[in-house]
Amino acid sequence: MRTLNGVRIPDVLVVGAGAAGCALAARLSEERDVHVMLVEAGPVPRDGFPEHALDARLVPGARAAGHAYVRPWPAQLFPERPYGAPRGRVLGGSTTVNGGYFIRARRTDFDRWASVARDERWSYPRVLPFLRALETDLDDPDSPDHGGDGPVPVHRPNRDHPAATAFMDAARELGHASEPDKNAQASPGVGAVPTNTRDGLRVNAGLAYLRGAAHRPNLTVRGGCTVLSVVFEHGRAVGVSVAEGGRHEVLPAGEVVICAGAFGSAHLLHLSGVGPSALLADAGIRVVCDLPAVGAALSDHPQVAVDWTPRRRPPAPEGSWLGAALHLASQGGEAAGDLEILQSLLPMAALTGGTTAVDVGRPLSFLVSVQTPRRAGSLRTVSADPATPPRIDYDYLAGAADRRLLREAVRAAAAVVGTAAFAEIAHPLSDPVPAVLDDDRALDAWIRVRLGTSQHTCGTVPMGPSGAVDAHGRVHGLPGLRVADTSVLPTAPLRGPAATAVLIGELAADSLLRR
Repeated sequence: MRTLNGVRIPDVLVVGAGAAGCALAARLSEERDVHVMLVEAGPVPRDGFPEHALDARLVPGARAAGHAYVRPWPAQLFPERPYGAPRGRVLGGSTTVNGGYFIRARRTDFDRWASVARDERWSYPRVLPFLRALETDLDDPDSPDHGGDGPVPVHRPNRDHPAATAFMDAARELGHASEPDKNAQASPGVGAVPTNTRDGLRVNAGLAYLRGAAHRPNLTVRGGCTVLSVVFEHGRAVGVSVAEGGRHEVLPAGEVVICAGAFGSAHLLHLSGVGPSALLADAGIRVVCDLPAVGAALSDHPQVAVDWTPRRRPPAPEGSWLGAALHLASQGGEAAGDLEILQSLLPMAALTGGTTAVDVGRPLSFLVSVQTPRRAGSLRTVSADPATPPRIDYDYLAGAADRRLLREAVRAAAAVVGTAAFAEIAHPLSDPVPAVLDDDRALDAWIRVRLGTSQHTCGTVPMGPSGAVDAHGRVHGLPGLRVADTSVLPTAPLRGPAATAVLIGELAADSLLRR
C-alpha cells in the first residue's frame, strides 16, 4: 500500500466524471484492493439531481440561455463563423446535458479503429461483450446482441408517436430499409432511437455507474476540483495539480487517466507540456514530451436543421424528445449509413428554451448531419493559463466533398417531407424552397447560414503508432499516464459517440485491471 504522510495514495486517479470516467472509476473500484480517486471540475450533487436535469424530453446542452451544468467552449465552425460548443461540466459530463441518444458505433467503425490502432482489441467481436455488459436493454433484454443486467438502461421511446410512424412510413416509401434495432448492426435504415432513459428520465453515466458504487471505501469522488496539469517526475506521471475552493494542491497517484473529453483532454495535455513542441513553446509552456498528434486534428459531424410544419397539433412526446432516425448511404460514400436524419418531436424553440411545449403551427425539425469519417480542424492551446480556452477550429465546408454531402443530406430530408406518407401529417416544405433545393450554389448558401455541429467531437488525442496513445490509451513515451475518452478515437463513429464513450471507460478499466 502506497501512502504519503500516512494518507493512502490512490492507485488510479481519474480526471473527469463524464461517460468514460464514471464507467472507468466504478469498474476499477469493484476490485476492493484498487483505490480510485475520481475528480470532476463541475458539481457532484450529493442529494441527487434536480428534476429538470433528468427529464429526458429536455436537452440542457441546447439551452440558448445556458445552463449551470454546461461549459461552452468557444470555437470556429469555419472562418468567421464563431460557435459555442456545449459540454457537460457536472457528474455524468455530457451524458447529463445531451439528448440521450445512445446508439452503438458500427462494425465498420470498430474495424477502422482496430486497423489504425493495430490492435484487434478494438474489433467488433472483441468489444461486443463489453457493449452487452454496460447495458440493460429494456426492449429486448434476451437478444444475444444485448445485455440484460448492465448499469445503463437502453430504451426506444415514441415508436408509436404519429410523427415518428409517419417518418418511418415515409422512409420506406422512398425505398429505405427498416432498422428496428439500431444497436444490432443490421443494414442502415429507419427505426426508433435507443436512449439511455428509464420511465422518461435520463440516466446519466454518474447515476448509472456511481449510484451503487458511492459507498465503496476504495472510491473517492471529488467535485468542484479543477485539474490544472499533470505532474511528472523523471518522465513518469505521478499525480495532478488541482484547484479546489480557492486552494491549490498536488494529488499524487500511482497512475493518472485523463477522461476530460475531446476538448478537455487535449487541452490538459498541452497545459502539462505534452503536445506539439513548437505550439507549446509559443504558448509559454515547458515541453515535457513532443507529441505532434495531440490537438493536430479533430473529427465531428456537421449538422443543419430542416424544419417542417405539422398540419395539426401533434401529441407531446413521451419519454424523450427523440422520434425516429434514418441512416442512409451517400452517393459514392465510403461508409454505409453515413448520412443521418434525426427526428425531433419538440420544436427547436422548446429545446433551446428548456420547455416541452408543443404549440399549434410551430415547426418541428429534422436534424440532418453528415457522419462520413472525416478528420480536419485542430485544437491549439494559446496560453499557459488554464483559464484561457484553446482555439478550436472545426474546418467545416473546407472541401467540395463536405458541401456535396451536406447538400445530399438536406435533399434527403426534403424528400421525406415530400412523400405521400408524410404529407398526411405535414404541410409541404417551405424552407428551403424548391428553387434553392435544386441549385447547388443557392443550397450551399442556405446551409452556410444555418450550419451547426452534432457535438460528436473525437480524435484530438488519437490512438495508433503515429498518434498520441496506444490501443490501451497509454500516452506514448510517458509511463503512468493514459487517456480514456472519445479523444482517442481517430475518427468519430458513424453514429453519435455517447455509447462509445461509455465503452471506452469499460475497456480502459479492463486494460488497467489486466495490466
